[in-house]
Amino acid sequence: MASNNEKKIKWTINILSIAIPLAVAALFGIKIEGVDLSFLPPVYATINALTAITLISALIAIKKGKREIHRKLMTTAILLSVLFLLGYVAYHMTSDPTIYGDLNGDGKLDFSEAKSVESSAMIYYLLLISHILLSVMVIPLVLFSYFYAWKGDFERHKKWVNYSYPIWLYVAISGVIVFIFISPFY
Repeated sequence: MASNNEKKIKWTINILSIAIPLAVAALFGIKIEGVDLSFLPPVYATINALTAITLISALIAIKKGKREIHRKLMTTAILLSVLFLLGYVAYHMTSDPTIYGDLNGDGKLDFSEAKSVESSAMIYYLLLISHILLSVMVIPLVLFSYFYAWKGDFERHKKWVNYSYPIWLYVAISGVIVFIFISPFY
């Protein structure tokens, strides 16, 4: 039977797993004028890359039996993901949306612009959609994985990690690739 504290932590994880995506979606509806955070996309893409490197390093550390290094790297990966999210939200609250293929930056995709990216647009949008959906799904997976490790329940931790790790790594790497695709249109 789970202790009262464990129940509270699980409840908190479930609430965060719902509240974070809802808050991000709600914040996209807020537009702060007069603040230029146009420098952020390469910053948060770099944070995504660092998250991926950290996750791979953490996997290597645990495979070598270096639990303390693994723990520190995983904590760092979570902090990097939080930093990414803060930068991502801040940018989108202060900037107009960037349209894939909008070469002249007028916020519209005319026929010639659409034609120039038609071969890559499907790949970009499939990658973007999978990135967004999996970034929402990975929140509870990562939090429960971390919780069970923190608790010392490594059997349950490993079961959760079987799902959370590959999804989290995909989200981190696909975030960088999405940035590379969209960066010519900023």
